[in-house]
Amino acid sequence: MERLKRDFSTISLAMIPIAIAINIAVGQIVKALRLPLYLDSIGTVFVGAVAGPWVGALTGLLSNIIWAIIFGDVTNTVPYAPVAAAIGFLAGVFSKYGWFKVWWKAVLGGAITGVVASLLSAPITFYLFGGVVGTGMDIITAAFRSQGMSMLAANFLQGLATDPLDKAISFLIVYLILRALPDRYIDRFSRAEDVR
Repeated sequence: MERLKRDFSTISLAMIPIAIAINIAVGQIVKALRLPLYLDSIGTVFVGAVAGPWVGALTGLLSNIIWAIIFGDVTNTVPYAPVAAAIGFLAGVFSKYGWFKVWWKAVLGGAITGVVASLLSAPITFYLFGGVVGTGMDIITAAFRSQGMSMLAANFLQGLATDPLDKAISFLIVYLILRALPDRYIDRFSRAEDVR
């Protein structure tokens, strides 16, 4: 319980809205460009890495809810809030074991997180949206469908084809940010020793 209190420090709580703004800004740019990536969890991954799994999970959860409120897009964002929470949680877990200290471990942690995210999000996409969400990912889903696969199978394969790369890139970006930030800034967070 004491560790959890330290993780939810003032600096961590202050970082959550900044992380949410980063998620939304980058996510909206990628969405507008209709790229077959999301890159909408960089802020969540950062908070998970420096403040622990539960703060990362809260950041991911709130990010999707606030995104829905700002853009009035409740249907396409709120159902994926548990997935965003899982991404933040896993970033905190990988950080705990020092995976953000070495670039290739950060990339591997991101890829593993991407597999988990795809397994969680494919059923949501299929059951709530019929397998189509109106993003660049639909092109990949359509390609799998053209091979005669069911929509659910195409959603799973689309996730497995894109989410590990997306999260690996996000984790690598966070690794690079952590290397670029001065120690005096990182040291303010409860999990500084896990990323330095």
